[in-house]
Amino acid sequence: MAPKLPPARFVRSVLKSFMAESGLEPRLFGSHLRVTDASEGKVEFELDITKDHTNRLKIIHGGTIASMVDLGGSLAVASMGLYATGVSTDMNITYLSGGGKIGEKIQGTATCEKIGKTLAFTTVTFRNQKGELAARGSHTKYVTQAWKAHPAYTPPEGSEIDELD
Repeated sequence: MAPKLPPARFVRSVLKSFMAESGLEPRLFGSHLRVTDASEGKVEFELDITKDHTNRLKIIHGGTIASMVDLGGSLAVASMGLYATGVSTDMNITYLSGGGKIGEKIQGTATCEKIGKTLAFTTVTFRNQKGELAARGSHTKYVTQAWKAHPAYTPPEGSEIDELD
């Protein structure tokens, strides 16, 4: 059995799995998105904004932010010890101000507000490079099967484990 990991290392390992196994996240985010900190129930991450993340106005695309709400909510669930992070049941995004342009960073904070046997409720907020609140989102996930998949904070055998603590 793989070792039990501390939350930050575990969340980074879950992100590695998304980047290795998913179709969307590695193509949209690649190495431009990284987890900067994680603790139980909270994940900090940032994205270096490139042309691939922008709309025709050359600012971050709302769809990029929506995808980060989806991924951020999953990572918030992972921060509670679940390697399998469930499936989305509901997502909402409110755009409040400009998120940034090419060459800038956008910072996200994902929080698992409540997790039960069936559902997990997460919120994700985004701040632009000026520190302004750019967007906020909520993401609800169905986690019943995720609880059964692996012991808490333990990646499955053979998964790539992040080396940083």
